[in-house]
Order: sequence, then structure tokens, then C-alpha cells
Amino acid sequence: MTEAIQFGSRTIEFRLEYSDRKSLGITVTPEMEVLVKAPTDTTIEKVKEKIRRKAPWIIKQQSFFLSFHPKTPQRKYISGETHLYLGRQYRLNIQIGKEESVKLKGKFIEVITMEKSRAKNLLKEWYLEHARTNFHLIAAPLIDKFKKYKVEPSSIVLRDMPTRWGSCTPKGKILLNPELIKAPIGCIEYVIVHELCHLIHHDHTQRFIDLQTKEMKDWEKWKMKLERFLA
Repeated sequence: MTEAIQFGSRTIEFRLEYSDRKSLGITVTPEMEVLVKAPTDTTIEKVKEKIRRKAPWIIKQQSFFLSFHPKTPQRKYISGETHLYLGRQYRLNIQIGKEESVKLKGKFIEVITMEKSRAKNLLKEWYLEHARTNFHLIAAPLIDKFKKYKVEPSSIVLRDMPTRWGSCTPKGKILLNPELIKAPIGCIEYVIVHELCHLIHHDHTQRFIDLQTKEMKDWEKWKMKLERFLA
């Protein structure tokens, strides 16, 4: 069942599940959902009281996960439109031609296509190809750094994720959103370090934060840039 409380100007919605347990637990998911698991005899008033007490922590966790939510606005894929690549803005230059290609030319991304309607797919393929190459190059030295903790990702895989920049599976596979190729390299490093830390600490505990800070002292700066840059 879904319930909600008011905390100042914020409405905090939460999903409540009753189960055969002794204590009440609150979890904030990477999708910023609030899940509450409570003992079967807990009143809704008691649940809401606990949510109000934990509201600052809940809002902080939701804000933390916000940096992993892509916010790039919809594009029309027409000449003159700005597109991002590794933190820089480029103008799209679409030309009709027989041999299709996508290239960086100065301050432009030049797309040669047989039909203008194909520009979107050509550009997406170009981004995907560059994401595949660059992510592995950026990740390699970071993975080497983490070998001292006797951990290493089983693989790095690109996957479209509407609400995440990165993820780590229980089996140690790191998933990266190809849209991240539009962000500065520091932002990409931050997401990779974040997921590498999850190979050691699976939750966002203080030990996780301490490890992330140890391995990337300025991670908060890059986290904020990622939030602003692709907003």
C-alpha cells in the first residue's frame, strides 16, 4: 500500500509492507522510492511518525541518488542544435551524402546521411561506439587501483538505464549508461569509482562514503557537476 506524509514543503510518498518481523525498516532505492517494512501489528500512525523522524535522512538519500538520474532534454536532431560530448558542447551539422558518417570537426559534430531522418540513429551509434572505447580506457587505471582491495569487476557493460548512470550487480558486473559519454571525464570517473566501491561495500554506509573519499577525494565536486551538467 502507498501512503504519504508532509514534511515542510515536501511530500514524502512511501510504500508500506507488513511482514513477520520485529522492527520497522526504511529503505530508499536508487529510483528514490521509499520502502517501509513494518511488523504486522504496527499502526499507520506509528509508521508515519517514524517517517517524519527519518525525513531529513530520506531527503538526503534521495538527493544522493539524484546524481544518477539522467536529465538530458529531448533533442530534435537538426542542424545548429547543441549536443554534448565529454563535457563540451558541439553544434550539430547535418549534411546529405551517399557515404554516411559522424565526425568531430572543430566545434561541430558533422553527420553525413542519406536521409535527415537517420541523423538520430547515426549519432546514437557514434555515441555508443565512443562510450565503449572511452569508458574502458577511463576505467582501466581505476580498476588497477582497486586491486589492492582484492576486488575487480567481472566486466563493464553498457546498458540504457532511464533512471541510473551506473549500477553494480551482485556478481560484480559494472553497468554504465552510455549517455554518460556526454559528461566530463571527472564525472565518468566518479560514477566508475562509486560502482567499484560497491564491490566492497554493497550499501551506502559511512564505510562506503569513507572508501569513496579515500579513492576520489573530490568526488562531491564531480557529483555536483554531473547533477548540473546534464540537467
